[in-house]
Amino acid sequence: MITLTINGLQVSVEDGSTILEAAKFFGFPIPTLCYMEGLSPYGACRLCVVEIGEGARAKLVTSCTHPVEEGMVVRTASTRVLRARKMILELLLASCPQSKIIQDLASEHQIRQQRFKQEHEDCIMCGLCVRMCEEQMMAKAIGFRGRGENRSLGTPFDIKSDVCRLCGGCIYVCPACQLRCTYNEPDKAICGACANLTPPCVDKDKFDDMMCYMKPCVACEIRED
Repeated sequence: MITLTINGLQVSVEDGSTILEAAKFFGFPIPTLCYMEGLSPYGACRLCVVEIGEGARAKLVTSCTHPVEEGMVVRTASTRVLRARKMILELLLASCPQSKIIQDLASEHQIRQQRFKQEHEDCIMCGLCVRMCEEQMMAKAIGFRGRGENRSLGTPFDIKSDVCRLCGGCIYVCPACQLRCTYNEPDKAICGACANLTPPCVDKDKFDDMMCYMKPCVACEIRED
């Protein structure tokens, strides 16, 4: 067993665990877009960054790929971490402004306005679809091509794949495919859903420690025309 400290709490986890797995096990929320249980960790979205170490030697690492170490000190929501996550979310929102998942994450992190130019890309290069196709569907029908800004995703040589079974697994896991119809202006790009609305089912004056237990939340179903 490995003993480490997460947000001031000393915990013990199995050797070989990642920081993300340890944090999730003990109830510390860490947002992520490219991680999915059952698929190999990839660390592409960088949203799961946490701060490890103390003082001048503290650094940011991706929690989904970084293994726990004996005596490690982890902070999942320090000022430095939250600042990095907000910047990452703003960049992701500029790439895929109509992604429901990215919009909701942005709203949860108190992002109310998009500062960067909207690109309306159809992919954030999280690699979920590639790993799903290879590791769960055993097909390898799609993959990454090129490097840097020329990196893209698709079938080899853009030829229709003979091994694709049209299972839809790639679409199921894709954050960019789960769209929400919304405005395209930067100051209206974030819907926020129930994160920005007063819960209609909770009287806060009487139940100040009560959270809405409905899933999906009734407020999430409210949309403006």
